[in-house]
Amino acid sequence: MTSKPDMLKEVEELIRPLAIEHVPEGTEAQAVIDQWIHAIATDSQLYCDISIASPNQLKIDVEYVLTMNGFFQSRENFFQLVFGCLKLKPNMDAKFRFIDLFAGIGGVRLGFQQNGGACVFSSEFDKHAQQTYKNNHGEIPFGDITKIPANEIPDHDILLAGFPCQPFSHAGLKLGIEDTRGTLFHDIANILETKKPKFALLENVKGLISHDKGYTLKVILKTLTKIGYSCNISKSVIENGSTKEIQALAKKMVLKSVDFGIAQNRQRIYIVLWRDGEIDKFEYPKPLDVEVKVGDFLEKEPDSKLTISDRLWAGHQRRKIENKKNGKGFGFGLVTEESPYTNTISARYYKDGSEVLIDQVGKNPRKISPREAARLQGFPDEFEPSASKVQAYKQFGNSVTVNVIDGLAKKIRNILDGIN
Repeated sequence: MTSKPDMLKEVEELIRPLAIEHVPEGTEAQAVIDQWIHAIATDSQLYCDISIASPNQLKIDVEYVLTMNGFFQSRENFFQLVFGCLKLKPNMDAKFRFIDLFAGIGGVRLGFQQNGGACVFSSEFDKHAQQTYKNNHGEIPFGDITKIPANEIPDHDILLAGFPCQPFSHAGLKLGIEDTRGTLFHDIANILETKKPKFALLENVKGLISHDKGYTLKVILKTLTKIGYSCNISKSVIENGSTKEIQALAKKMVLKSVDFGIAQNRQRIYIVLWRDGEIDKFEYPKPLDVEVKVGDFLEKEPDSKLTISDRLWAGHQRRKIENKKNGKGFGFGLVTEESPYTNTISARYYKDGSEVLIDQVGKNPRKISPREAARLQGFPDEFEPSASKVQAYKQFGNSVTVNVIDGLAKKIRNILDGIN
């Protein structure tokens, strides 16, 4: 009897000749194949070069090929074939559909997927992150988002994006979306303007608020309001208010991981957007009344290799003293199992582990393991980190706290339930 993975390989090879001509520049053919297979399993739209075919006709053609070769008797059977071996999978009957841009390893995806959503398109530039994404979500994300025509992206209800913070030219604020050309935010705005999803969630570092003295945030919000989106900062303040006024209101969009049952002091800004007229105001999730401590997230028998060397420990202590003398105030972050939270885990954690060291009685402190980093970002133990420890630390440091996303996803899903 043919196994599910082998059958899936047969399905892939069957549709590969059809998929090849729809592959955008900077993306692997496998990304289009994976998207098509997942879209048929979740009854979503296929990614499609619309100069070649219409999405509806393409879906009929692909389903016909699969049916004629005995792979598509019913969507239920096909869903089991596609997602049966995955530990982290969407509901067969999705309540809403979303796209996952600058996807990393899919932390934002997880939060929305566990609230009934199905991902219909993902994009991530980093090859190592793409592989971790494939291992856990069953699809290779599309590559360079700047090379993907917005009108070819499948229809969706929510756009999700954690995007890099880039400065804008000071020449503009008059041209609308054209002011952002040359930045990766421009591609997000372009997709929003073209596809017009009901909601969007843009995640960024808290520093976005102060970046370029508030000018970056002002350009972002002004661009979004001009293409027909609202947020909790009123359009009149975005248009006419000072950067200081906008910054003060944006601070209310900052959520802390420690407020959502995670022992990590991580703060991020979450800009929730909706199509003009959908709602009046978004109610951000309130802190959960949950007490946690670092020990709740640690492995019972950590690898002894995580204990740092005498030389590294001496270096950490020396730098802390020097930093204090120079008024920098930052050195290593040492916590015990009883501590309420750790410092923020960053993408550079693999270098020396200085942000989060676990105190050990009678010996040098230790670094956290990749599994512990995953837990401190709210990833379930079913999630499979990269086999490379360097990449695993980088990827979790660059990711989001799934619990925070879960809180936001619940709120957005409840609104969508009321609209639909």
